[in-house]
Amino acid sequence: MTVQQSLAPRQPDPALGQIIKLACLAVGGQGGGVLTGWIEDLARANGYAAQATSVAGVAQRTGATIYYVEMAPYSGGPMPVFSLAPASGDVDIMISAEMMEAGRAIMRGFVTPDRTTLIASTHRALAVSEKMVPGNGIASSEEVRAAAEVAAQRLILADFEGLAVKAGSVISASLFGGLAGSGALPFPREAFEEAIRAGGKGVEASLRAFAVGYEAAQAGVAPAPVAAPKNHAQIVPQGSAKLQAEWNRLTGRIAALPTEVAELALPGLRKVVEFQDLAYGAAYLDRLEPLVRQDRADKAHAFSREAAKYLANAMAYDDVIRVADLKTRGERFSRIRREMGAKDGNLLHLTEFMHPGPAEIAGMLPAGIGRKVQDSPAWMARLDRWFNKGRRVRTDTMPSFLMLYVLGGMRGWRLKSLRHAEEMAHLDRWMARATAVLGQNYDLAVEIVKCRRLVKGYSDTHARGQSKFDRVLAGIALVESREDAADWARRLREAALLDEEGKALDGAIDTIRSFA
Repeated sequence: MTVQQSLAPRQPDPALGQIIKLACLAVGGQGGGVLTGWIEDLARANGYAAQATSVAGVAQRTGATIYYVEMAPYSGGPMPVFSLAPASGDVDIMISAEMMEAGRAIMRGFVTPDRTTLIASTHRALAVSEKMVPGNGIASSEEVRAAAEVAAQRLILADFEGLAVKAGSVISASLFGGLAGSGALPFPREAFEEAIRAGGKGVEASLRAFAVGYEAAQAGVAPAPVAAPKNHAQIVPQGSAKLQAEWNRLTGRIAALPTEVAELALPGLRKVVEFQDLAYGAAYLDRLEPLVRQDRADKAHAFSREAAKYLANAMAYDDVIRVADLKTRGERFSRIRREMGAKDGNLLHLTEFMHPGPAEIAGMLPAGIGRKVQDSPAWMARLDRWFNKGRRVRTDTMPSFLMLYVLGGMRGWRLKSLRHAEEMAHLDRWMARATAVLGQNYDLAVEIVKCRRLVKGYSDTHARGQSKFDRVLAGIALVESREDAADWARRLREAALLDEEGKALDGAIDTIRSFA
């Protein structure tokens, strides 16, 4: 005999509805562990059972960690059994200590419109994948913001990093304030502040950051920041009356240029003068003005406008002298002290990693001698053996600082060096190629000028960029007679910027060869 038993659906345990599930995504050094500790202490101090866990990671985010807290009212008896990690679609509060971490939380399903309060800082800490791209690999914060507006039940966005820094603290404190201000946890503000005081470290600074974070959360979603345009005309150069007169003469030449060109030529002039001297600035304008005369007003002077930008970049190349100069500037040391949070009474040890190759050493020699050394395998092998090894240089010590300071002051020697001769020869070939097609295909000439974007940095980075530049121009030569040559030139340049190895560029060139 068969007995059928009807099983009624099991009713959900009402206790499960009392569990609050909070996750925090933070990058290494942002105090995610401190924030989690405060939340756990806060819950327990207010009669809740709580459990906190963390899952550390190193890929792409150099230490991105998921912190997870579960809490529920507790009045005695057996302790609740909590989950060890967040589950997709099952998070009440999501705290993201950086904008792309908010995006990562959304992609993993931790933010849902039926229940999740998302508290995120709008500042950026670039991922390794963003830094590796030869072009602009920075992901769009606006796309994350748009996704967050759809994905979250309630959204709180503010620059919690900037707020914390202004308060003299770190982002964990301002995010804790954001959590309190959101009202997502059933505890009064005073309970949050007491949790900070119970920690016993950096209490006053943390409370200041907590307060501004609380106010930001009360205000809701902060508007997206808009970068103010730089007004180069307001920057007043310093120097003797003679130098000021020469500078005014150069800026007078810029004032005579078309407006579209002048607005890029002025920062370009500043760049090359800062790189070398006023005479070098005059040489920059000597190169630019003939290009303006060949340009077309009906095209809004697009050719010479781009030339004003990329000529300056090409003339202000990165060499050993430039690197040494930048490493010994006073504002750099001030910036490092500020970023490290060093106080006036603190000692700061600064170690530079130097890795000069034989090409950099040969490039510092006089042009004639440098070419002979570069053409000699024996001499290049010697330079490689003598110099091509990593060195850690303590620039907070007098001998190392003076070495770099003297090297950075060798601007007068730069124009006699092999590196300068090579850079100017490359610049001349590039501009000759662009002007050669200007009359026949204006748009292609503009794209060729833009290709200079591929050349940047020094040492291996510079060599890779220059190799890509040469390959792109070789690819352009295959389609130069086509009506869509400018479009193909743009595609080749963008392909070269996609990856360091140049695989995308190889594919684009193969495509051109298949029909050219």
